[in-house]
Amino acid sequence: MRIASTLMSQDLSNIALSIQSKTSKHVEQALSKTSRNLDDFMALISPAATPYVEEMASQSKMLTRARFGNTMGLFVPLYLANLCANECTYCGFTMSNKIKRTVLNINQIEREIAAITDMGFSQVLLVTGEHEQKVGMPYFSEVIPTIRAKVSNVMMEVQPLPQKDYETLKLLGVDAVLVYQETYNPQEYARYHTRGKKQDFLWRLQASDRIGAAGIDKIGIGALLGLGDWRTDSVMTALHGQLIQQHYWRSRVAISFPRLRQCEGNTNDSANLLTQQFPNETQLLQLICAHRLFNPQAELSLSTRESARFRDGVLPLGITSMSAGSQTQPGGYSAPSEALNQFDIDDTRPVNLVAAAIEAKGLEPVWKDWMAFS
Repeated sequence: MRIASTLMSQDLSNIALSIQSKTSKHVEQALSKTSRNLDDFMALISPAATPYVEEMASQSKMLTRARFGNTMGLFVPLYLANLCANECTYCGFTMSNKIKRTVLNINQIEREIAAITDMGFSQVLLVTGEHEQKVGMPYFSEVIPTIRAKVSNVMMEVQPLPQKDYETLKLLGVDAVLVYQETYNPQEYARYHTRGKKQDFLWRLQASDRIGAAGIDKIGIGALLGLGDWRTDSVMTALHGQLIQQHYWRSRVAISFPRLRQCEGNTNDSANLLTQQFPNETQLLQLICAHRLFNPQAELSLSTRESARFRDGVLPLGITSMSAGSQTQPGGYSAPSEALNQFDIDDTRPVNLVAAAIEAKGLEPVWKDWMAFS
């Protein structure tokens, strides 16, 4: 596992010290370059770069428009199940929560897809809790063909799987697989994952090797900003994306920026996690721009975790795709309810208002990742 071994060899303490040692001179040197290395990325996310965020945003906007044009991809998450066999202290689906658990059947999925396509979406992100026995490959093999027949692009965010299963998903028509490491710090990771297979840090870290070897078109990565030191985790994410491009160059890389949010119904004291440092909105903008300056080819995604005001402000500056109209409980599109969400959503605008905000920035909402030529 080439990527995982390189990531495991990194000294996180040295990375943290290197970030804090950066000065305005290092930031200016990084901004003056046309090609930047990981040390430059550290400078761009360092506290020393705070006064340079406007310049970073200007360069990031230019690079994004040059590579991706005046477009913004739109996708919607489709939650298939909220069953989970893990204990994660920051997630509403954690197994100890006394909530009604649901796995959508084919008829329910068809109603959800109808509601989603009625909103205009043709790119869908399939999400489940991590429960291999009840929401594993037999279930995926049953439902994905039905979904794939109705939309142009299928992404998945589920438990890490063996390579042979990713190969099967590719044959079923899955275009992208997202596996977020949550935090790249093994000690912090163990603190928040206290039960279940998700405790296996290395199995999760090796997932991108298995996804890449299976030939999946796009690999999504990211850290849950706030579980560990967000700057150190972001350096590891940047390195992770670079390694994917080097070793699995046929696959595109997508990076997401989820910030830790309060979740409903958690019997663990998840509120305590929110007292930890995580990036404020200015720092999140700085981070997005730093990723664009470091990796002009990467797709950068922003979810409805963030406010409408922030999303509207940042969308021209580096982001290439956004979720909209999100529901984070199974069945939430065809039968909206007050059921527990996986996490709190901030941007609750209807899809048409999100699309209008994109157009107001001079960008074109893109509802399909691709379409067949005839």
